[in-house]
Amino acid sequence: MDVETRLARLGLTLPAAPSPAANYVPFVIAKGLVFVAGQAPVRDGKYAFTGRVGNEVTVEDAQAAARLCGLNILAQVKSAVAGDWSRLKGCVRICGYISSGPGFFDQPRVLDGCSDLMVQALGEAAVARHFVAVS
Repeated sequence: MDVETRLARLGLTLPAAPSPAANYVPFVIAKGLVFVAGQAPVRDGKYAFTGRVGNEVTVEDAQAAARLCGLNILAQVKSAVAGDWSRLKGCVRICGYISSGPGFFDQPRVLDGCSDLMVQALGEAAVARHFVAVS
């Protein structure tokens, strides 16, 4: 089952890949890996969420923002593989930057909004839940 079919079963639609907001490329393919530039919680060219978690933004809204970032990541990956989801083997790493207020220390719970989406979109076997690099 491809990513968009899985997303449709969740009631989600993959957006068009967002255009870069500054002087960078949206993704680079190197040695079989797709490196996606940072994706913001942007929908239709506008920030869907702003503020700091623990202050102006609830954990639930922050998780929704992380999920939207995940959808934008998948949109960039779709562009990178020219729409051929069979080329995608899995997700190796997700890195998130979370704007949070003083005293807020539950950032992993926020980033789970993106991580959970990847598991739902790619399937359990396609997501590296934990990894260790060795030389």
